[in-house]
Amino acid sequence: MGAKSKIRILEGIRQGKVGGGESVLLNLVEHLNKDEFEPVVLSFTGGMMVEYLEQAGIPVHVIHSETPFDFRIRKKVKQLMIDEKIDLVHAHGTRAASNMFWAAKKNKLPLIYTCHGWSFHPDQHKIIRKLRIRSEKFLTEKADINICVSQSNADEGKRLFKNYQPLVILNAVDTQKFDCNITGEGIRKDLRIKPEELLVSFIARFTWQKQPLALIRAFENVVKEVPNIRLVMVGDGEEKEKAIRLIRERLLGEKIILLPFRRDVPELLAASDIFVLPSLWEGLPMGLLEAMAMKKAIIASRVDGTAEVITDGENGILINPANMEDELARSIIRLAKDESLRKTIAENALGSIRNRYNVQMMTRQNEAVYRKLIANMSL
Repeated sequence: MGAKSKIRILEGIRQGKVGGGESVLLNLVEHLNKDEFEPVVLSFTGGMMVEYLEQAGIPVHVIHSETPFDFRIRKKVKQLMIDEKIDLVHAHGTRAASNMFWAAKKNKLPLIYTCHGWSFHPDQHKIIRKLRIRSEKFLTEKADINICVSQSNADEGKRLFKNYQPLVILNAVDTQKFDCNITGEGIRKDLRIKPEELLVSFIARFTWQKQPLALIRAFENVVKEVPNIRLVMVGDGEEKEKAIRLIRERLLGEKIILLPFRRDVPELLAASDIFVLPSLWEGLPMGLLEAMAMKKAIIASRVDGTAEVITDGENGILINPANMEDELARSIIRLAKDESLRKTIAENALGSIRNRYNVQMMTRQNEAVYRKLIANMSL
């Protein structure tokens, strides 16, 4: 490390678009002790997160790749670490780890791999799942320290990988940004939501994992029971065009509002009454934690880290992914018709965030890992 007074960390992420892992990275680099640490961010695509970092004055680089284990960019990543005088490397997610481990090892830099949810899932073809498990095992073995953002991911890794002993550092929310006292009146006015209408929000990537099409089909049944309800779906992804066609086919254009990713997520959540996250799998979803911090009534799938956060009937309602559409519709109708239950769940959701998912705690835990690795290098 030489005579430098600060530890320079390369924080890597697969994409510059907005997502759960990207939100974690933003929280981390914003709250690091800048007297001790100097974060530099590497993203493998451009996007809103990159723009935000640039505006915040945090060094950020884009080396474009949408391929895991992309040998074509290895030397560029290696040279970036040299040019930026990096002391240690922190890869957030499988894709980033697969494209950073080689350069880190060539430069003899310590490597941290944070799993934000495994890349293998029960619904994959058995051959693909087997290959993904092998890839994850390989990456965990290359890391000097492994971190999981949920206990369920840590337990699954221990079951599958020999000698795998990760740290668990829970994701957390910046409650100064996601302040439950923020008003959503401006958003409701812009979206033409009437005062008597309930607003359900879905803020996530339009991917198979997040099940936006199942939500649209479920919402068709909701509006038959609850006429004064609307759904706003915020995000982009490969299923966005399918979602547009499905809304048109089901004649739901007056009930469902589609928006691209945007920066005023706290205000969008403030405008909402119910937040839904019908995922097939998760690590520890940031969108869920953010909605809880904004004191929203929650409906989410009983999967992975989500089931660690939500106690069914207390701080949210959990639904079974195997019966997604029916349970989604029933749960939305239930909350829409029971104002008292909505308020109770929302209050309990906020309490859960304040008690456990603190961004300062998450940052201090990561800083301790950084110090430990640097101290070990000095021995």
